[in-house]
Amino acid sequence: MARWLWLGWLVVCCTLSTCAAAAVAATAPDHAQGTAAVAQVALDGPIGPAAAEYFDDASRRAVADGAVAIVLRLDTPGGLSDSMRQIIARMLACKVPVLVYVAPGGARAASAGTYILYAGQIAAMAPATHVGAATPVSLGGGTPLPLPKTGNKQPAAAGSAAEPAAAYGDAESHKVLNDAIAYIRSLAQLRGRNAAWAEQAVRGAATLTASEAAQQHVIDFVANDVPDLLAKADGRQVQVGDRTVTLRLKGLAVRDYAPNARARFLAIITNPTIAYLLLLAGIGGLLLEATHPGVLLPGIAGGICLLFGLYALQLLPVNYAGLALMALGLGLLVAEAANPTVGALGVGGVIAFVLGSVMLMNTDVPGYAVNLGVIAGIAVCAAGLLGLLLWLVFRARRSRQVTGDEAMLSEVAQLLEPVEAGGEAWALVHGERWRVRCDSALPSGARARIVRRQGLLLWVAPL
Repeated sequence: MARWLWLGWLVVCCTLSTCAAAAVAATAPDHAQGTAAVAQVALDGPIGPAAAEYFDDASRRAVADGAVAIVLRLDTPGGLSDSMRQIIARMLACKVPVLVYVAPGGARAASAGTYILYAGQIAAMAPATHVGAATPVSLGGGTPLPLPKTGNKQPAAAGSAAEPAAAYGDAESHKVLNDAIAYIRSLAQLRGRNAAWAEQAVRGAATLTASEAAQQHVIDFVANDVPDLLAKADGRQVQVGDRTVTLRLKGLAVRDYAPNARARFLAIITNPTIAYLLLLAGIGGLLLEATHPGVLLPGIAGGICLLFGLYALQLLPVNYAGLALMALGLGLLVAEAANPTVGALGVGGVIAFVLGSVMLMNTDVPGYAVNLGVIAGIAVCAAGLLGLLLWLVFRARRSRQVTGDEAMLSEVAQLLEPVEAGGEAWALVHGERWRVRCDSALPSGARARIVRRQGLLLWVAPL
């Protein structure tokens, strides 16, 4: 018996060892198996929280999978400063080189994309692309004013005393601009690129095409596609942390790293138009639940949408004056619905709501604006509902009475039997049988006008 137990134990151990070896082989990095690869991460569209989280997750997965380098394919109009700095911080801390590649043709690395391009160990662009226009935009909506032209054509050092704060409009703008200049100059000096042009891109929104950027040493070279990028980068020495690494990338396979489910979800709800619609859906659902208690579904769905919308808004460049105007507009519309006036509250609510919707997002930040078509559509619907409400109110005021003695006096009775002068008979009124009295004789089937009511007896007169 003991022999069989030992034999079974040996079989179990062998099975577990085989499974463990297979698992290790399956999860081992590619370079350990002699199939080193290059990871490709694509940032298309505005730089925001979703893009930052996507790059952070994708770069970690690429390093864990044994990628020898990361190609960051870039096509962006710009975005949020905090998200840009998060991406650059991750690039600088990455254990493998990051090759920033502005592609495909027609792409751009504007605003925040310029900083990211400067941060890469290798910076390259595809033909028919451009880079620049990196002037910072504060969340208040203002941009620092440029320095007045002087005889000195060389830009002064960022933060020098020769640049008065008044030249930029105010001290806050002065600090924002100088901080951005110092940041991009530090990246340029770290990678050995053109720091003077980088400053001009921030100070004066300068731009360059791909060939011009290569000539002015803003980028390393122009590459037609990713294989061409890897071939031209092959053999170059780059600094990765405190190490100097010689790139061996020519002919390596390229593996795409798509965003995970969380990053995709974050990208959806942080779209300004989607966040705006979620906010409205949440408010609408809660209002329906308040006016129809016990339905539950509108309240539950509205609460979920409202929470998602508020979560997205705290990640986006929101103008709180616009948010307050939207709240005021909705409040006025609700007040108009609850206590109809001649339309003053409703018209004011529509105007406040539309203006607040337009102001809600800081449109100076590239890629972060609510679609004006959506705002116009919702405004037209709100105006239509307001017009319908006012029409119903005025129609109700002009309509005749439908209940009580006043309504009965305007009705017509149809006799079910003949009636003699001063006598009584049965008549049909609105499908009901009433006892009627008439001062004149009328035949059966005749129609008579009701003149007054006396208890359950109706007095009628010939039409």
